[in-house]
Amino acid sequence: MNAMPPRFPVTAEQITDQMDAFYNEVRAHPVLGPIFDEHIDDWPKHEEKIASFWRNAILHERGYDGFPQQVHMRTSTVMPEHFPIWLDLFEEVAYKTLPPEAAHPWVMLARRIGDGMKMGIAQVRQAPGAVPNLG
Repeated sequence: MNAMPPRFPVTAEQITDQMDAFYNEVRAHPVLGPIFDEHIDDWPKHEEKIASFWRNAILHERGYDGFPQQVHMRTSTVMPEHFPIWLDLFEEVAYKTLPPEAAHPWVMLARRIGDGMKMGIAQVRQAPGAVPNLG
């Protein structure tokens, strides 16, 4: 049993359903689909790993083992400009899949995490000595 309550009202099953629905849309997306297809060999394994990430972030489960920022930084085809596309699609699916009291805070959390990852990738990919772009 987790000592901390969930960040907001969502269940593990809803997290799994969101991941299923979201990655179905990602695979069909004209920009995101090819990028993901290049790096993911086992979609069910990937979806479960990301569901585990979200269960950790939202429900405080401790089953996630990974370093998403480092993985995205090492992936040369993931660019900062992909994050707004990813986040908009995530939001669209969340509001279709979840009740508003779960969708809204999850989207806000995803945007905070995504913005941080976007900035990290932009920083790693900038020319040496360049002024950081914080936008």
